[in-house]
Amino acid sequence: MTRQDGGQDTASGRVAAGSATTPVRIGIVAVSDRASRGEYADRGAPAVEEYLEEVLVTSWRAEIRVIPDERDLIRATLVELVDDVGCCLVITTGGTGPAPRDVTPEATAAVLEKELAGFGEAMRAVSRPHVPTAILSRQTAGVRGSALVINLPGSPKAVRECLDAVFAAVPDCVDLIGGPRLETDPSRLVAHRPH
Repeated sequence: MTRQDGGQDTASGRVAAGSATTPVRIGIVAVSDRASRGEYADRGAPAVEEYLEEVLVTSWRAEIRVIPDERDLIRATLVELVDDVGCCLVITTGGTGPAPRDVTPEATAAVLEKELAGFGEAMRAVSRPHVPTAILSRQTAGVRGSALVINLPGSPKAVRECLDAVFAAVPDCVDLIGGPRLETDPSRLVAHRPH
């Protein structure tokens, strides 16, 4: 696996056993001033990648970015991953709290065509029994073109809890917006496809 530091562009891949198809691309963006400067290792993006490795059986490739809490850079990174790289799913970690530098939801909203508020509601609801301050988190989700963008908190524990709360709906959402078919391991998580 290759990692990305300081805003540089690299990717790591996960291909399902026996798959001969081109991997779908999934963007993972860690938003952190200190991690982007190399002051500590980011833990949010690896938590997302580990989760996706457990849940997805579809052949996929991670496009990982570690960037500072800068609104314009977050917007540009999301646009690049969706419009240029062709990611069908982009998951961000970090920058969802109420602090002045927490601007991920605002940057995300600026590039979305449709907001999906239910994602944020479900994620806060699942976190609230474990962490009283979960109500301060402003994570959201929405659609840009044929990609789903989801904001998560930066904590690895919160990443797992929040993805467990919403991921059953992710494959159906990606289907509905014209993205590739994402299949999950039913022994880990059953995708709900009412359509």
